[in-house]
Amino acid sequence: MTQTFEIAVIGATGTVGETLVQILEELDFPVGTLYLLAGSNSAGASVPFRGKNVRVKEVDEFDFKKAQLAFFAAGPAVTLSFAPRATAAGCSVIDLSGALPADQAPQVVPEANAHILKGLKKPFQLGSPSPSATNLAVVLAPLRGLLDIQRVSVTANLAVSAQGREAVSELARQTAELLNVRPLEPKFFDRQMAFNLLAQVGKPDAQGHTDLEKRLVHELRAVLETPLLKISATCVQAPVFFGDSLTVSLQLGAPVDLVAVNRALEAAPGIELVEEGDYPTAVGDAVGQDVVYVGRVRAGVDDPAELNVWLTSDNVRKGAALNAVQLAQLLIKGLA
Repeated sequence: MTQTFEIAVIGATGTVGETLVQILEELDFPVGTLYLLAGSNSAGASVPFRGKNVRVKEVDEFDFKKAQLAFFAAGPAVTLSFAPRATAAGCSVIDLSGALPADQAPQVVPEANAHILKGLKKPFQLGSPSPSATNLAVVLAPLRGLLDIQRVSVTANLAVSAQGREAVSELARQTAELLNVRPLEPKFFDRQMAFNLLAQVGKPDAQGHTDLEKRLVHELRAVLETPLLKISATCVQAPVFFGDSLTVSLQLGAPVDLVAVNRALEAAPGIELVEEGDYPTAVGDAVGQDVVYVGRVRAGVDDPAELNVWLTSDNVRKGAALNAVQLAQLLIKGLA
């Protein structure tokens, strides 16, 4: 008989939480009892799992001794409040919020740095990076041994679902109002989001960098195990419901061999390389898929030591929920 595990999902009614539950079912994860948890506003709702509707309960009332592994798919404040309670009860934690310090919960992307799991002890604490950092790490990992990467410059065009269900509803409402020639009153966003691009996601610090941009830089360095790598990141809010699209430029120490780069990307797990002359899009290719799509692989216009790529992926599914479940798949031997 296959051993099963008691699993808790915190933030179960959010976009990532619901997708996480869906992937647990799709991958036939050995779940014994599934505990779905959320704040008081969402308690009482239900989420489908294996042909049944599982009732969502208040996280504040949950005894974490009942669970062996908890996915934290809510915000940083929730993780900081309840993750210590979970680990004190012997429950391992996979955090998707970025709230836990790296020395406490190392950031892991299975395609890039799964080897660091070997040194961990129960109860495990792991971080699943932001979708942008996760998907960029998937693409850069197979190139580390091939290229002398000296600098990474990335512009991340982010879907509104990165900010939750309320942001998705706001984009839909704004779009409908504009298409029906009605006056637009922004609510969730501070200005028009529909048919527009917003130059920042979140409030900038004194130096002009947002938390999400700094998180992308720190997590990418951690996952690639390159603490001194120079990285510049700009996060742009795009009028897209689901699917992030990134333009990436790598400054290299030597002229790039495009044939070798394409060969490495084509052979790497978690990547779908689009043939030359074509390119992938979030809506047409990535949404609902479990891979990062890569296209427009090319050297610089006048710099042979520059590599430019375009990548797109489902931020909720591939970048968040799937990465967390894949980490759990690697951990369950240690949970037994």
